[in-house]
Amino acid sequence: MSKSPIDKGLTPETLDNLKIKTPPTNSAGLGGIVAATSHAFKYIKPNNIFKISTNLNQKGGFDCPGCAWPDPDDERSVLGEYCENGLKAMAEEMQNKLITRDFFAKHTIDDLSEWSDFEIGKSGRLAEPMFLAEGSANYEPISWEKAFEKVAAHLNALDHPDEAVFYTSGRTTNEAAFLYQLFVREFGTANLPDCSNMCHEASGSALSETLGIGKGSVTLKDLYKADLVMVVGQNPATNHPRMLSALEKTKKNGGKIIAINPLPEAGLMKFTDPQNPIKMLTGGTKLSDVFVPVTINGDVAFFKAILLKLLAKEEEQGNVFDKAFIETYTNGYDDFISDIKTYNFEACLKASGVSKDVFDKAFELILNNDNIIICWAMGLTQHENAVDNIRELVNLLLLKGSIGKEGAGTCPVRGHSNVQGDRTVGIWEAAPQAFLDKIEAKYGFKPTVKHGYSVIEAIKAMYENKVKVFFGMGGNFISAVPDTAYASQAMANCNLTVHVSTKLNRSHLVTGKEALIFPCLGRAEKDYQKTGVQTQSVENSMGVVSSTKGVLEPCSNDLISEVAVVCGIANATLRGRSKINWLAYQDDYDLVRNDIAEVVDGFKDYNKKIKNPSGFYLPNGARNRAFKTKTGRANFSINKLPEWQLKGDELIMMTIRSHDQFNTTIYGLDDRYRGVFNERRIIFMNREDMKLRNLKDYDVVNLKSEFKGVIRRANKFKVVGFDIPKNCCATYFPETNVLVPLDSFAHTAKTPASKSVIITIENI
Repeated sequence: MSKSPIDKGLTPETLDNLKIKTPPTNSAGLGGIVAATSHAFKYIKPNNIFKISTNLNQKGGFDCPGCAWPDPDDERSVLGEYCENGLKAMAEEMQNKLITRDFFAKHTIDDLSEWSDFEIGKSGRLAEPMFLAEGSANYEPISWEKAFEKVAAHLNALDHPDEAVFYTSGRTTNEAAFLYQLFVREFGTANLPDCSNMCHEASGSALSETLGIGKGSVTLKDLYKADLVMVVGQNPATNHPRMLSALEKTKKNGGKIIAINPLPEAGLMKFTDPQNPIKMLTGGTKLSDVFVPVTINGDVAFFKAILLKLLAKEEEQGNVFDKAFIETYTNGYDDFISDIKTYNFEACLKASGVSKDVFDKAFELILNNDNIIICWAMGLTQHENAVDNIRELVNLLLLKGSIGKEGAGTCPVRGHSNVQGDRTVGIWEAAPQAFLDKIEAKYGFKPTVKHGYSVIEAIKAMYENKVKVFFGMGGNFISAVPDTAYASQAMANCNLTVHVSTKLNRSHLVTGKEALIFPCLGRAEKDYQKTGVQTQSVENSMGVVSSTKGVLEPCSNDLISEVAVVCGIANATLRGRSKINWLAYQDDYDLVRNDIAEVVDGFKDYNKKIKNPSGFYLPNGARNRAFKTKTGRANFSINKLPEWQLKGDELIMMTIRSHDQFNTTIYGLDDRYRGVFNERRIIFMNREDMKLRNLKDYDVVNLKSEFKGVIRRANKFKVVGFDIPKNCCATYFPETNVLVPLDSFAHTAKTPASKSVIITIENI
């Protein structure tokens, strides 16, 4: 009997041979070298390893498909301008075995759904387009021409363009993303949900409101020159390992670092540069001067306590706040101060879960330094009050005048390599009117001004049969989104689901009535078109646009680029009614960049600028104190403490990544920085909480969340005692995405609250 879409979407409830060791207090070093090279030699063809290593993140080479951490503007390491997880990402994308029609003939989608995400991902590179007919159990090969016609037939049969959703992953290049959104808008909808909706949407909302730009304001050089860097809700050693080198330079130049996070991550404590023999011998560099073990979602409470103490010092002695900056550049200061005074310091400190001794150490560093950078990631952005989290950080920076000057500012650290660039060039369900006007002026059609579906809205629309076609440009949608069971049924309700991918993932197994898999070129592969091998471009976390050009031969003759996918679908769907020569773009990507230069601010002379080996910076008002907000100034904001309360034996759970993981991609089953090996179905718990529940390491439990009367379950997880605040726990995603309620999301931004899920534990 065929499995339900819900069963196909969930990770199998099987346990491996868990082993627990004492977590290390140092990151990278020899362990990073061994892990990276072992992955490379295991999964990449030997003759490709050298080409990848010498061209990855190099000037004139190709951009890592992993994180969006920026490359140095000046010289780059000849030993390898990449990290352990960057090489793991390449080992995943450039696998030495192919998935062909024989694989799909042998394995039904029901069979494959029994595999772990690790096994699915390591099956090999997708080598040819595949089609799943209605009622069929196996994918079968299909030509590109027929595949495009299939998509066109479904799209043109819709009663309204809004019955289609077009999702985008953050690995899509600027050229492909611009054409993708252009096609979608000419088709007639703005349903352009993307992975920003699930990670840094809250950052964009908060920063746009307060500083006038939804991006960070600092550069790498600012990090080197900062007096104080605060790393909040972030685990750089796993998610952005090259950030550790920048933090090491902060320390070398006399700067201090405060790490604020529920877990004492190894990368926040100490870093051993694997490219520095002396550091390898001497044991590396201590990074954090103060570690603040804030309770989950206790960040606003902690920062309010800091703000209250700063205010008391300002009123007592003066010269704590940068009054000249506040008077010249900000708005709302008096209202902000009046609101802060309504809070009680002791109550805020208690709500944060931070001891007075640790608080005092952090406070002294904040008090006595003015060039402050605050970095953050999803530990702040995936809560119902996520926007408040970011706005409170901005309040602190505004008080200290730490915006728009050297060594100071905001630093939201993005995940996927071009998630920021995709938004810049138009992947946005709520694009500003000025951008839509430029589209109309350039191409002669009027884009809809109606806002489209975000990710959460798209899932609900599919579930309610308001959407009949789902198209995914990259990513692993079903494993990335919250409420896995609900989302799986939503996908199954579609008439057609399409995924553009380099390798197999779980989303290919949770299908509509019909399904297509479009295999595309990887970032490292040469993109041959009529005018030669094409160059593309990406934007990093700090607003630098740089080129990326593959160096390897495509692993299959049946692969095409994402640009070619978009052009093929647009040409097949719109045909005579389009005002655009889509196939011309496919032949020459310079034509795409010429159009981007006309439509998107900051890209004038794009084709000329992209030839600069270091790339070029996009305009950034917050960087030079030109705050393009509604008031024309940087805005203070008023933010409330979160109101949730735990009852009885409830815990607050956050989902996290293991070190052998990037987003939904599972590189392996180990998490060596947390001392966990050969297992992913685990729950990290405070040891006192374990004693209260008569639990010990290796015990197996079931997890349950209840939200607005709906109960969600995730079964068979092994308990691991860990140094995490009381009443808090942590689990890996996507295994526990099933527990994250779809209706629990950030106000304004609708980012899923995956970092603050209230659960109970059932002993088995």
